[in-house]
Amino acid sequence: MNKKENKNIANTRRKFIGNSAALATGLVLSGPSLFAGPAILSSRSKRGSMINGVQLGTITYSFRSMADQSAEATLQYVLDAGINAIELMGDPAESFAGKPKNRLDSKAFYAMMRKKREGTELTADEAAELKEMQAQNDAYTKEVIQWRSGASMEKFEKLKKMYKQAGVHIYGFKPRAFGTKNTDAEIDYGLRAAKALGANHVTLELPKDAAHTLKLGNMAAKHGMFVAYHGHEQQTPTWWDTALGQSENNMMNLDLGHYVAAGNEDALKLIQAKHSRIKSMHVKDRRNPENGKQNMPFGEGDTPIVETLQLMRDKKYKFPATIELEYNIPKDSNAVKEVAKCLEYCRKALNG
Repeated sequence: MNKKENKNIANTRRKFIGNSAALATGLVLSGPSLFAGPAILSSRSKRGSMINGVQLGTITYSFRSMADQSAEATLQYVLDAGINAIELMGDPAESFAGKPKNRLDSKAFYAMMRKKREGTELTADEAAELKEMQAQNDAYTKEVIQWRSGASMEKFEKLKKMYKQAGVHIYGFKPRAFGTKNTDAEIDYGLRAAKALGANHVTLELPKDAAHTLKLGNMAAKHGMFVAYHGHEQQTPTWWDTALGQSENNMMNLDLGHYVAAGNEDALKLIQAKHSRIKSMHVKDRRNPENGKQNMPFGEGDTPIVETLQLMRDKKYKFPATIELEYNIPKDSNAVKEVAKCLEYCRKALNG
């Protein structure tokens, strides 16, 4: 892509910023309560986030900064943002289903782990504290494995019903159950839970271990499910090819913003070439390496969001475009309002 084309794309994006923020802010401020009644919820779901044949959604990771992370609160955030389809993170669903609570201070644990990984020498007290936290984490991991091995799907089905009645469809599910360190029983549980929630695919970071992606594809096939692999700046046009060649049930969870930040300039060509293997796509606006790679509000980065959404509309691609909020939230705003702004930007692009 030459500099002139880049400039034209940037100008096109800026045209869509216009009234998006104002429209979205009004949407959030005037949004109905989840418990306001079925008539209001029905009206809300009809407006929804399916625009000109393109399903716009969000990953509930976008709401990670909100105080209440319960399944009920998450549903309210989704509704207030104007979304009617989602990729659901594991924690809200599993907590709803009765997963044991982690008593470990996870932030402190991961901060200590990061410090050690970066080569910083720990004090004797810090080393002892880290050892104790590691033991607590190992014990909790075993507790979760045991819970998952006997978890009923009834609660996941109940959660699906609650979301469906509010007009929200769960198309993807992302629990921490599909890694190389997870047991086969956990993987089986994760696939069954996703199916009970109404999802047709699960998402995870693409493992480096080809034997593991082969196993995941085969296990997914037994459940009539798909595994969609997500990536960050490792993404290239051929990055998924081994997994895709192993199984028809191995698919892509393309991240458009990370793909651009990695220095790839052929996002539209990749989507056209592999659209049949994309199960869902994360949408964020990042700058390219030349401009610093930062996450930006929609319309201010180098990611061809407008052009991609219009390609999906015009080619009638059926995979959902999943808004993922990763830029810094302004002090006078919150995650719900910002997701609504992102949605309005996308809505305007699809109506253009």
